[in-house]
Amino acid sequence: MKHFIIAGVLLGSTAVSTHALANADLAKARNCMACHAVANKLVGPSYRDVAAKYAGQKDAEAKLVTKVIKGGAGVWGAIPMPPSPQVSEADAHTLVKWILDQK
Repeated sequence: MKHFIIAGVLLGSTAVSTHALANADLAKARNCMACHAVANKLVGPSYRDVAAKYAGQKDAEAKLVTKVIKGGAGVWGAIPMPPSPQVSEADAHTLVKWILDQK
């Protein structure tokens, strides 16, 4: 029984890290990582900074999905975020959920 519990915990943690990795791979595939990183500011803010800024906001996901697809300006300084037509709405939701989980 003990082995089944340990195996279950290990499988669960693998699924979580695989999910997180898959979303990081999606961010790379959609060129998000050209301007953003998880922990450090590049051209745009880090994903951790974005998650902190939007923490607790009910409309954060919808607002950020729109910014991912259409671009935006004025929130993080003078450099605007260009639109990302290569990102589908479904992918934008996946990316934003992952970004908001970065803490």
